Amino acid sequence: MSVTKAQRDNYQQLVKKHRPARTIVKNTIRAFIVGGLICEIGQVIQTLFIRYGHFKPTEAGNPTVAVLIFFSAVLTACGVYDRFAQWAGAGSAVPVTGFANTITSAAMEHRSEGWIAGVGGNMFKIAGPVIVFGVVSAFFVALIRYIVTHL
Repeated sequence: MSVTKAQRDNYQQLVKKHRPARTIVKNTIRAFIVGGLICEIGQVIQTLFIRYGHFKPTEAGNPTVAVLIFFSAVLTACGVYDRFAQWAGAGSAVPVTGFANTITSAAMEHRSEGWIAGVGGNMFKIAGPVIVFGVVSAFFVALIRYIVTHL
């Protein structure tokens, strides 16, 4: 059975009529605020490491990231982070917490396949491309910086 152009157009109009309106501005503002709040929480944690852990400002970044990753993984395991991310949108996905959520979710989803093939293998299926992209991006940024500063 062939579909006529009029039927396709009719269908497209019906789809357009029932499609929910996109709230781009609202979602963008929410993502900006949530991403900023996550970064602010990170800044507070870093300040606590500096003040009470006697870390130097240049040394406090790594444990701060570790704490953010830990809390994100725990909230993902409890089922809280996914609901939060659904509401927050891209603001929860951009910081390191979103990456930790993705890795933890992959590990939880495939734990029935075993520790090596399931948890480990599927975590690295997700993490691998991100790490490669990060390393390649860092290389090109460093190369551009070198060229700009030495010309």
